[in-house]
Amino acid sequence: MSEPVVWLTIFVLSVFVGVEVIAKVSSTLHTPLMSGANAIHGVILLGAVIVTGATDNTVALVVGLVAIVLAAVNMVGGFVVTDRMLQMFVRRRPSDRQDGRG
Repeated sequence: MSEPVVWLTIFVLSVFVGVEVIAKVSSTLHTPLMSGANAIHGVILLGAVIVTGATDNTVALVVGLVAIVLAAVNMVGGFVVTDRMLQMFVRRRPSDRQDGRG
């Protein structure tokens, strides 16, 4: 088997495993799981910065910069979504109601 076929097989199998694992997560565990994934994305972002900073190849530099931008957007978006989900569970005081009744 050639090396690209091996890498493609590993990628496809990891996609199937990832889909099965995420599909089995209950909704009560979604927010903690997402917070853990955001921490992992922070490590990925740091790794992308280190690898991109150490390269001399222009193509690798461009690909690294795209990876850094996408990882940063993914990480920040994950934290924003997690924060919004956590705000759904905050109890509001009667004086904070926006319907004018409190």
